[in-house]
Amino acid sequence: MTSPITPLNHHSNPLFLSPQDVAALISRQGFATTLQGLAACIHQDFLRWNSFDKAPRVASHSLDGVIELMPIADASRYAFKYVNGHPKNTAKGLPTVMAFGVLADVATGEPLLLSEMTLTTALRTAATSVVAARALARPDSRVMALIGNGAQSEFQALAFHHLLDITDIRLYDIDPQATAKLMANLRANPDAAGLRLTRCASVREAVRGADIVTTITADKTNAAIITTDMLEAGMHINGVGGDCPGKTEIHADVLRAAKVFVEFEPQTRIEGDLQHLPSDFAVIELWRVLSGQTVGRDNTTQITLFDSVGFAMEDFSALRYLYTQAQALQLGAPIALMAQLSDPKDLYQLIRPTAAVPGRSVDAAAVTEAF
Repeated sequence: MTSPITPLNHHSNPLFLSPQDVAALISRQGFATTLQGLAACIHQDFLRWNSFDKAPRVASHSLDGVIELMPIADASRYAFKYVNGHPKNTAKGLPTVMAFGVLADVATGEPLLLSEMTLTTALRTAATSVVAARALARPDSRVMALIGNGAQSEFQALAFHHLLDITDIRLYDIDPQATAKLMANLRANPDAAGLRLTRCASVREAVRGADIVTTITADKTNAAIITTDMLEAGMHINGVGGDCPGKTEIHADVLRAAKVFVEFEPQTRIEGDLQHLPSDFAVIELWRVLSGQTVGRDNTTQITLFDSVGFAMEDFSALRYLYTQAQALQLGAPIALMAQLSDPKDLYQLIRPTAAVPGRSVDAAAVTEAF
């Protein structure tokens, strides 16, 4: 007599987090607390960089944009993110970026979490920018230029205000309505209390006098938003918007004038502003600075540049953070994504007929002959 087979445990139904669930998590914890938690997870994972199985993301490019898969794993968890980048989407009433992610158990392959990552990507990108700037910018930095005032701009502004003590942000976007949207959102937000906003008429005006410059534009083009004549001693640049082949923001001469830092060098050489420079141009992966293996800024007058394209480890960090916090706050709900089997070797049980169809009979001999 065979023993009964135990049904799969509760992990077979992964936790699902909708955009509303993630928004509720932020509301209940507070924006600053959420950003601090995300930044801490990202920093922790950079410190164990060599424990990850890493690869550049897999991208499918078209004339209008790109669709990417971003996989990564450590010894216990596997994660991936699906994400697109289509700058023309806003004309169709769609976001430029849409994303979702999965966190799974390496030991069994069971999915643990299925989550939205459009809102989460904006949060983790802002948190990563702060982690880099904290290590590379001058500690007395208080003024930031924010070039590109689209969907991710509020998150960058609030992250730098709360986590890096930025008090003044100088704003520019080629679309005046984008800047108006950003200013209205921040002025109505108590989290932005004490943050001074200045609308500027050009990139040059916004950059003048800035300690930190963050570029986060969306157009898929080889742009040169920041040029060497805009540089000032001691400036730190976060190049966030250039993130795929043919999409750049920073003039190559700016990189040549700066000490350049990247996330995962093989990916950044393909996708970042670094794509314009030869393969032997020297860069430093950020994890080496965070772990103390190498120095970041050499002196107070040096130009530093973080050529950020977004890396799968940051999404891994965000997913593990969401999973922990959502469980603690009892947010989200199980989703019946995986088959529940009484016998794991019998997948056919899901479609096995439970009763004969009225008015029909099966001729066993005919079935046998058919095969």
